[in-house]
Amino acid sequence: ALMSAPNALPSARDALLFTPGPLTTSLSVKQAMLHDAGSWHCEFNAVVANIRERLLKLAGLSRENGWEVILLQGSGTFGVEAVFQTCVPPDGNVAVFTNGAYGERIVQMLQCARIPHVVAHAAEEATLDPAALEDLLANEPTISHVAVVHCETTTGILNPIEAIGRVVKRHGKLLVVDAMSSFAGMPIDFAAAGIDFLISSANKCIEGVPGFSFVFAKRPLLLASEGWARSLSLDLLGQWKGFEKNGQFRYTPPTHALLAFDQALSELEAEGGIVARSERYRRNHETLLAGMARLGFRPLLAPGVQSHIITAFRYPDAGFDFAAFYGKLSERGFIIYPGKLTQVDTFRVGNIGRLLPQDLEQLVAAIAAVLAEMGIPAKPASNA
Repeated sequence: ALMSAPNALPSARDALLFTPGPLTTSLSVKQAMLHDAGSWHCEFNAVVANIRERLLKLAGLSRENGWEVILLQGSGTFGVEAVFQTCVPPDGNVAVFTNGAYGERIVQMLQCARIPHVVAHAAEEATLDPAALEDLLANEPTISHVAVVHCETTTGILNPIEAIGRVVKRHGKLLVVDAMSSFAGMPIDFAAAGIDFLISSANKCIEGVPGFSFVFAKRPLLLASEGWARSLSLDLLGQWKGFEKNGQFRYTPPTHALLAFDQALSELEAEGGIVARSERYRRNHETLLAGMARLGFRPLLAPGVQSHIITAFRYPDAGFDFAAFYGKLSERGFIIYPGKLTQVDTFRVGNIGRLLPQDLEQLVAAIAAVLAEMGIPAKPASNA
């Protein structure tokens, strides 16, 4: 348990994480990790096989329809990089369509792998414009893949992957979607978006713990990558072959994280699946927005482009001390997220994880108390 203040007794529960992952998990997900599992043991391999099948079903996909899901040790970044390290041919060229830090991270991956690429930037407060991608693809015929981030947690903006996908398919290119913060937090229609590869991770909207990522891939595209891998540990095809051969990870699996994830999948199913979870997250987001408006905080994004995953708020005034604000909230058991923008001062509040609207109400009450302690008057949005 976390300390609520220096020299205090341990609190009865962990602090609540209002972050985009790692995030607050249920007690039963935590308890699932209180067991050791042999990575070669048949019972553990059955858990891994079951997770793979359940993920495909959750995504509305199947092996019969040519889809595979590959689990990979490491954070979501490892899964995204594995796609590019493995599935881009030697003569490939990747167009990165970016409006935030995680799109820029894809650019860094391609630079490190020395994979040819072009970058189309959009403003961080605006969704990616399919018309701009249309122009790029018309003028760059060598592009083989297009990479986009679905929910860019730099701001919480939601990019229109179905409209983007239609452009990508019209030009005969492959689409790679970083759905780290969106998969299982909202419905995603793979066919409508023309998705070829989609990546997410255990510690996001499925509400597991960190330890592995997973990649949905069309099997023919995966098989076509034979001999292309630029990395041993990030070889997605090699990882898939290992699962097909004996049901095992090639290298030491994150056993405890997988046991937790198996339980998290069961809890997602019990909640009512992706639609029910998305609705809970939406209620969290709406509760947060209403409460923060009463305190005078303005969201960064316009409602039409804002996701319900994470919400960025502008600082209340130029002299706002975020470090002190963060520290005082932390002492009360509430952990929020700093901003990532370079041009605008913001902080972020995640709405995902094992959180309910009343948890967001408690957060708003704690923020009100901290503002009073810091001598910052609450200014309702109508008077702001």
